[in-house]
Amino acid sequence: MVDAISDTKIKQPIKFSFFFWMALAMAFFIFSGFGLTYLQPMATRTGLPLPPIVHLHGVVFFSWILLLVVQPLLVNTGNVKLHRSVGTFGIVIAAMLILMGSLITIMFAGSQIGNRTPDYPNLMYLSVMAVIGFAALFCLAIRNVRTPESHKRLILFATIFLLPPGINRLYMVLFELVNAPVFWTYLTMDMLVVAILIYDWRSLGKISKASMIGASCVVVPHVLHVVLADSGAFLSFYALLEGLAYYR
Repeated sequence: MVDAISDTKIKQPIKFSFFFWMALAMAFFIFSGFGLTYLQPMATRTGLPLPPIVHLHGVVFFSWILLLVVQPLLVNTGNVKLHRSVGTFGIVIAAMLILMGSLITIMFAGSQIGNRTPDYPNLMYLSVMAVIGFAALFCLAIRNVRTPESHKRLILFATIFLLPPGINRLYMVLFELVNAPVFWTYLTMDMLVVAILIYDWRSLGKISKASMIGASCVVVPHVLHVVLADSGAFLSFYALLEGLAYYR
């Protein structure tokens, strides 16, 4: 009797990449911050009624963060083909995110007419920079889609621009703050930037060009915040956005 010998594949344990863990860290700030101030009040019906566009913005925003976690997970589990297919869907989500972010920024500007809070210049600056920074780095990431090492780094840096609302909300609830903790929000974002740069240095022996561009795009607006946020030019720009909120 001849014994039939069958080859069996030995399953290799999944090795989660640095990019997966970074995506999880970013998701933590978003879902914890908005979980405490948006999802929980909405679930318990204790929050103020919000316009439908705010909920739509939330759906698009959360979809992007979930996609950020799913994409490296697909690569880590060997589903590269599905990763590429989902990436096409990601372009649509990103485009909607830029549109929704712009509309929400205009709505916020309009809501502050005649009743500007002390935080107004800071929050407007963060909102404007989030839309511009995310759009610029995402477009650059798409341009480098055939260079995966650059593409995935630029996607991370683009998403860092979207984190301030979640970080602000989390810190304000935890520490019972009245105004947005801009300094600590920037410090948190910069720590994520440093983490990517350290990963580059340890894995590549140098800082990649994509990371240098991404880090510069994130950090420079932080440095210029004090100079620009409350400047005459930016206040005039905010006034322009306020005018877009209503027909005159």
